Amino acid sequence: MEKFYRVTLTVEERQQLRALVSKGKAAARKLVRARILLLADQAEGGPAQADPEIVKSLGCGRATVERVRKQFVEEGLEATLNPQPSSRTYERRLDGKAEAHLVAITCGAPPEGRGRWTLRLLADRMVALGYVESVSHEAVRQTLKKTSLSRG
Repeated sequence: MEKFYRVTLTVEERQQLRALVSKGKAAARKLVRARILLLADQAEGGPAQADPEIVKSLGCGRATVERVRKQFVEEGLEATLNPQPSSRTYERRLDGKAEAHLVAITCGAPPEGRGRWTLRLLADRMVALGYVESVSHEAVRQTLKKTSLSRG
């Protein structure tokens, strides 16, 4: 089956990638991407290996090989080797008011039959009291860690 994204390296790009791989002094992700491009090179003199062969020889996933091929064709060598950090922003589950309620609950007495508050109990109590619609125990943990507050 013919590949939609064909990797064809120039002589300079191939030399740059071989130098990078031979030194071995780069991030593991960068080295794997360089090796994928070298093995997938379909230009004259390139090995032009199929994706399953690349996966087997490098021990990476099939999707990784496909992603590297696609990114190289669409964005070029530099963007493939040095991807931009994620610009994703995460929504805060607990705002300042909810954090204050969490601290107040944590400072109070734990439920009957319990020696201390657990993160899951605190999350359930925040939802039961209507301060938040939903919150995970991990969000509670991160908030309490930020405030340097002990649970008992």
